[in-house]
Amino acid sequence: MPRKLTVTRVAAMRSRELTERGIATFQRAAKADGADQSGLTALTYATMANFALDAAIAVALANTLFFASATAESKTKVALYLLITIAPFAVIAPLIGPLLDRLQRGRRLALATTFGLRALFAVLLIFNIDTWGLYPLALCMMVGSKSFAVLKSAVTPRVLPPDIDLVRTNSRLTVFGLVGGTIGAGALAALAALAAGSTGALVFATGIAIAGAYLSLRIPSWVEVTEGEVPTTLTYHGSDARTEVLEPGKESAVPARKRRQPLGRAVVTGLWGNSSIRVLTGFLTFYIAFVAKGSGGSPTEQAAMLGLVGVAAGFGNFGGNATGARLQLGRPALVVLGCTAACVAVALFAVFTGNLFGAAVAALVASAASALAKVSLDAAIQDDLPPESIASGFGRSETVLQLSWVIGGAAGVLLPTEFWKGFAVISVILVAGLAQTFVSYTGHTLLPGFGGNRPQHAEQEVPTHPRETGDPHW
Repeated sequence: MPRKLTVTRVAAMRSRELTERGIATFQRAAKADGADQSGLTALTYATMANFALDAAIAVALANTLFFASATAESKTKVALYLLITIAPFAVIAPLIGPLLDRLQRGRRLALATTFGLRALFAVLLIFNIDTWGLYPLALCMMVGSKSFAVLKSAVTPRVLPPDIDLVRTNSRLTVFGLVGGTIGAGALAALAALAAGSTGALVFATGIAIAGAYLSLRIPSWVEVTEGEVPTTLTYHGSDARTEVLEPGKESAVPARKRRQPLGRAVVTGLWGNSSIRVLTGFLTFYIAFVAKGSGGSPTEQAAMLGLVGVAAGFGNFGGNATGARLQLGRPALVVLGCTAACVAVALFAVFTGNLFGAAVAALVASAASALAKVSLDAAIQDDLPPESIASGFGRSETVLQLSWVIGGAAGVLLPTEFWKGFAVISVILVAGLAQTFVSYTGHTLLPGFGGNRPQHAEQEVPTHPRETGDPHW
């Protein structure tokens, strides 16, 4: 205590005390349930950095050329850059899952690399904020964020505390990311933007990216151990000539690296439903920004439009995760089916309203449905797959979901900025996704090999080799 107390000193002491209490409370929450010993706390910090970096980049790009206008010429150029940037990701994304299965070492380094590359892109953005180089750099930042999400999903099962299941763990990571990353870092990035414009926010984003790389490398080394893991596969062959189905109890007779674990019907249903929902959320991310800039309103009105939809999406995301963490998910595939149907209904609602209110309602429902459906998919994966295949299953599923989000984002750039036209096209895509989700739930499919024409829990398979079958024409 100082010898002489003044109002300023008392305020400073009280502020420091509250800050220390807040930090201590946050650390207790991050380390609760044995998360510190399992490595989940370290992954939580890296995940928060990823959310924070996304928020900082969003603030930095809010008033740049990226959303400067919605004219036909501008959208053509954006579409070209989108094609150049997203096309490689669309080709590579299906290969990320198998690559993770083969990557015996270096997962932490891969996570850190996604941050390191984004730090480089953020620095380049500072010098290209008013040029057309902004487009490919901004889209590369987006691809980096999606790549981190895929890698994180494969690492999460390896840092699972003994008293928490994967559903609660993923919800926990999302809540920490939203509160500590999106909200906290978004506010600081806004202050930096007010002080020094987009450059200030980008400098702040660069610092976050460097910190994220450091935090990724602090994840415990045991996430690298993959001995005994069995890769998952999206396709299902059953007892055809290409595979041999292993009966329960006989898996140990075949080395893990030679086995494959097909996804069961509930997981495939969850993937189709979640992919459809992600198309809508990716679409809304870009589409509303272009509609706002093309509305002809003042900058304040445009910011209000973006803010309304953004707040609705934030409330939906938080509510969906909070609800999913408390639900007893006895039939997760049915929950996913309901969430997909809700997204179809709200997209059609936006078509008929044709205004900002309809878009805000769509953002609210889509974000809540996305969070709740993802929690349900996590529960289905945990229930369907054996322990040795859960990490691979999460990596494969997250790859599919991120690719679906990218497809929706591309639609948000390419479609006309009249509300009813954009939502009409998305509604057609969602209806097709809902149909495939429903027939997968009933045990059928519209696409052979990728639907629900498989058992609820598929047994492990061994690809049959020509030399083993004696069939030279295989």
